[in-house]
Amino acid sequence: MSALEKTAYLQNRNDEKPNQELAKELIETNDIDGIREIAKNMFNNDKNIQSDCIKVLYEAGYIKPEMIAEYAGDFIELLRSRNNRMVWGAMLALSTIASIKADEIYKNLEIVLGVMKEGSVIAVDNAVKVLAALASQNDKYNDKIFPFLLDHLRNCRPKEVAQHAESTFQAVNQKNQDEFIKVLMEREGSLTNAQLSRIIKLYKKLHINH
Repeated sequence: MSALEKTAYLQNRNDEKPNQELAKELIETNDIDGIREIAKNMFNNDKNIQSDCIKVLYEAGYIKPEMIAEYAGDFIELLRSRNNRMVWGAMLALSTIASIKADEIYKNLEIVLGVMKEGSVIAVDNAVKVLAALASQNDKYNDKIFPFLLDHLRNCRPKEVAQHAESTFQAVNQKNQDEFIKVLMEREGSLTNAQLSRIIKLYKKLHINH
């Protein structure tokens, strides 16, 4: 049975477990050909197959990102898709490989930023992770990207502040930490106690007393 035939839709299953199991199997057996078959079918004419394939790939990316890194260009292409499922799935996949394929993704920064502005909640959550990973790579990327992350933290919904601040944290350095802290302090009044406690943990990591 081919890798594609093991996906949930072709197994006549309505749950995601077959896709998760397939991802684990492909990684554990180092099945490069199977990964390639799944990647090719992200562009299948059947949307159900597309959905299964992107799921398998980002689940594989969670386990061993280097196994899907060569498909960064395909994931970037899918960010332009009219199928929202493929957009957020592709962004999720990119979030697992952003540190590995930073240069390639950075060349397509405007596409990622476009999804940040207009994408679904899941797409935006993972776009923040992608941008933060890129910004953590070097000063050039940080100088370009970190202002976008700060602007997002200023304007995102209160319930997203803690999560997105945690995702952004990897891009915080001595040069930008004061701005980061300032923005978070400006948002404190809109946060619940639980959300604020998560922010305080970030302050402590930066050796800031609150």
